Amino acid sequence: MYLKGEIRLLLEIYRSFGVNLDLAVEAREIVRGETGQEIPGVKVDRESYEHASVTIVEIVDKSAEAVMGKPVGTYITVEAPVLRENNPAAHQQVGEVLARNLSRFVNLSEYSNILLVGLGNWRATPDALGPKVIENSLVTRHLFNYAPQELKGGMRSVSALAPGVLGITGIETAEIIKGVVEKVRPELIMVIDSLAARSVTRICTTIQIADTGISPGSGIGNRRAGINRETMGVPVVAIGVPTVVHAAVIAQDSINGFLEEMKKNNQAFQGLNPGFAQHIIGKVLEPFGGGNLTVTPKEIDSLIHAMSKVIAGGISLALHPGLTADDYAYYLH
Repeated sequence: MYLKGEIRLLLEIYRSFGVNLDLAVEAREIVRGETGQEIPGVKVDRESYEHASVTIVEIVDKSAEAVMGKPVGTYITVEAPVLRENNPAAHQQVGEVLARNLSRFVNLSEYSNILLVGLGNWRATPDALGPKVIENSLVTRHLFNYAPQELKGGMRSVSALAPGVLGITGIETAEIIKGVVEKVRPELIMVIDSLAARSVTRICTTIQIADTGISPGSGIGNRRAGINRETMGVPVVAIGVPTVVHAAVIAQDSINGFLEEMKKNNQAFQGLNPGFAQHIIGKVLEPFGGGNLTVTPKEIDSLIHAMSKVIAGGISLALHPGLTADDYAYYLH
């Protein structure tokens, strides 16, 4: 019903190159297509702020899960192009918007125990977001154990972990986290990871929060054991930021843009066969497995640095409701 024309073409090309749509808003945009009709079983709400817009996508039944390719759950997307600018005041406001939306999933008592997990490879900048967020996060479990006099009211016990990746540790990330969970016994896990987007405009400008957990490496076709309520035994909130885009998607967008320009200028246009498009893109990307290539902007170092601070600040404000932004800075340093 919804997969028509260019929308069907895009999905076929994505599948052929193993491209996963990490962002629920992107999956909805493509599946919803040009019909203007909402997908049955999907609810959408929006909020606007000075420096950010928020889209809340709820997948409420299994039929919508099958169409969207996303598990039943709630996906909150914060979009803020200002995050690519050097604007500390605006970044702080985006962090506060993030904290407000994270709080929707933090229905815990003041004495709850939370585990933060920064997924990714700290040796590869586009994949280093998770570990960088951990570096900037306010952890307090040790204070509860050894220096309770340093604590203010409204602070929770928070511990943090950056487990690395399978290629470095030789251990599945989910196994490491499960071992820590069995020892620390948190009531909630927050997982931070880098994602892949289909639009270059979303790199380091978009933050997705989901209550469905995450599969490490899924955005680049390297799916590992899931980190979710089913595998961990406690609720898992996933926070993800696109840091790369698949080269195959950029190539397809370039072809589509070229054809659109041809139509605008009344040039001959006979349509684009999906198999032909896949053949061309696959040939160009053949040295990288026919499509297993992702790209990231040259300024990714500074973008990851700024984004990690925004996310860490938002997490800390959401988990420690008794703290102000100034208190956060004091405890962090």
